[in-house]
Amino acid sequence: MRITEAAQRLGTSPRMLRYREKLGLLPPRAGKVHRQYTDLDLRAVSLALSLEQRYDIGPSELAFALRVLADPETRTRVQDLGERLGRLTPHRTRALDFDQAKAQRLLHRPR
Repeated sequence: MRITEAAQRLGTSPRMLRYREKLGLLPPRAGKVHRQYTDLDLRAVSLALSLEQRYDIGPSELAFALRVLADPETRTRVQDLGERLGRLTPHRTRALDFDQAKAQRLLHRPR
């Protein structure tokens, strides 16, 4: 279906659907110039809308949460921030890695 019909079914606007696609909150296109919205697309947007409403967040925040889950470097940096803020407890393995790196520095050995 076209974007206007999809937006009507979801109770949103075509502009918001384009924004969600830009954020990566829709399954990838099938290579066509104009997206034809499928039931899978509508279910994905519907799930995103319900998550946003339940947790009182916006589409960009949900997109960033997905990035944290998908990108190991981003996940590590966010984890580090959470630990520094005292909102997350350090993983035991990270503490052991720190101790091992410290010991190797004291012994002047590269890792």
